[in-house]
Amino acid sequence: MRHRPGVLALVMVACLMVLAALAETIAPYDWRAQDVVGRFGGPSARHLLGTDELGRDIFSRILYGARFSLTIALGAVALSFGIGTALGVAAGFYRRLDGPVMRVIDVMLAFPGILLAIALVGALGPGLLSVIVAIGVTEIPGFARLNRSMVLSLREREFVVAARVVGAPDPVILARHVLLNLVSPLVVFASLRISTAILVGATLSFLGLGIQPPVPEWGTMVSTARQYIASAPHTFVYPTLAIFLAVIAFNLLGDALRDTLDPTLRN
Repeated sequence: MRHRPGVLALVMVACLMVLAALAETIAPYDWRAQDVVGRFGGPSARHLLGTDELGRDIFSRILYGARFSLTIALGAVALSFGIGTALGVAAGFYRRLDGPVMRVIDVMLAFPGILLAIALVGALGPGLLSVIVAIGVTEIPGFARLNRSMVLSLREREFVVAARVVGAPDPVILARHVLLNLVSPLVVFASLRISTAILVGATLSFLGLGIQPPVPEWGTMVSTARQYIASAPHTFVYPTLAIFLAVIAFNLLGDALRDTLDPTLRN
């Protein structure tokens, strides 16, 4: 609570989650509802953020879009968290697996993340699940390398050596002495990767490879609105601002968690 940017970020993330969860209740209009006569309307009492090229309420579409953007980000990070942690822990704890696992990770790192995501989405086809899998796969190397480096350090610590001396089996050592010490840095890293996943998901949708129109994902909304940026800039500005605020919120939250959970940074 003493970390003011962290408190602000936590409030922003909580508000974002609540708005996404209660979009059907909060949104004044259905995201499909059209009013061609009122197309490109500016912000007003009736439409808080104006209307788009089909007269649809932008505020309502941004609320519904939060569901898709957060689902993509959280789903992708959860996928990479699980697989990356398993691979990294296995490579760091069992030295015979270190070489094969890390060579696979090196091959994945040889491809730029966004290009690998584009290739995977192109192979799987556009859609929500495809985007989650594509982004999740590109994030696996980061989690795997982080876990491996931490486990290599932990496996030589005195409490792990002592557990081996008294005959503790590997599952017990992993559960009680290794995995518990990975929680804090992994939580920080995951919170930071959520913001990256939001950006990559929006980029794929912007390129036409992710969520397809008319579904109101933020990247899709920005892609559709770019052709009207001169005549109706509000259709472009507000979805972009939503992406910006979500990314800032998760980045600030990650920094706050790092400052709070890292014992070397405590006063």
